[in-house]
Amino acid sequence: MGKTVLIFDSGVGGLSIYREIRASFSGLEYIYAFDNGAFPYGELPQETLISRTCGIVGELCRKHHVDLVVIACNTASTIVLPSLRNQLTVPVVGVVPAIKPAAAYSKKKSIGLLATPATVSRSYTQQLIDAFAWDCDVIKVGSTRLVQIGEEKLRGKKVNHEEIGQILSPFVGKVDALVLGCTHFPLLRKELSRVMGEGVALVDSGEAIARRVGSLLDIDVNKNPDSGKRPGLVFCTAPVYEEQALNVSLAELHLSKVKLLTHF
Repeated sequence: MGKTVLIFDSGVGGLSIYREIRASFSGLEYIYAFDNGAFPYGELPQETLISRTCGIVGELCRKHHVDLVVIACNTASTIVLPSLRNQLTVPVVGVVPAIKPAAAYSKKKSIGLLATPATVSRSYTQQLIDAFAWDCDVIKVGSTRLVQIGEEKLRGKKVNHEEIGQILSPFVGKVDALVLGCTHFPLLRKELSRVMGEGVALVDSGEAIARRVGSLLDIDVNKNPDSGKRPGLVFCTAPVYEEQALNVSLAELHLSKVKLLTHF
């Protein structure tokens, strides 16, 4: 049996991380799980977030052969990793906003951070800015609505470009690198790029996470083709709105129909 990666998020944003990993390592098996019963994570108390993440991920690791876990959520990654690593015997990879590469790229020394309100306000995020973007002007915008738009897009709903433009307006003309500090946002890369223009780099953590997964599992890029492999498993924690439309998108990503996880 091939190595299996479990990817976890509060919603479907972590699918952007799944796409990056699968593009690099098509020989892996995948499990994708999302805690839509408590979505969005940015509004949860820390104790609840730790309890739910550890419970769900722990239950899936008990039921399935898992070689590595990716917490594909910036909010959860800044809070749950110590507890989860204490609980599991397999490697756990977290996601943090890609502030370091954005600051290194910026010629203007003016970058944007687009994330959830919780990630924008968290002290860990400020520590990243102080460490890696101390010489940059950092414009921060927290948006829960953009997370919802990403969820809607994956269910086939048309994106309102004017609404995207309003959310991004604090950045336009001021930055040359924009950090996508939520895993939902790369799902909207085309729409964000349209507003920001060709001269602005959209920087996320997907490629870095894929490289980390390959390093920890000691596997080569696309060493094994996935032709004939079963679709990855998908689990949720509550009934899914517009489930049929979501399942269409999941099938396009070589993932199975979503199943309800009842015990965790």
